[in-house]
Amino acid sequence: MQLLLQVPDAVATGGNHFPLAFTLVYVVGFIAAVTIGSIAWYNSKRPVGWESKERPDFVPKVEKEETPGLGEPKS
Repeated sequence: MQLLLQVPDAVATGGNHFPLAFTLVYVVGFIAAVTIGSIAWYNSKRPVGWESKERPDFVPKVEKEETPGLGEPKS
């Protein structure tokens, strides 16, 4: 019970700060998500109007498998 009474007091006085490590994890995660999403978008079927555009040099070419997840594993 005593702990529950101390929490609002600590928050009101600014005793708890959000750690910098958590902020960095969110920022790095956001950048990684945007990068991976961009690569996936460029490797997907092109939207209307983008069919004739060339792939940028920095985007790797990812080959599709004919039946992904089916059959014997490749070694």
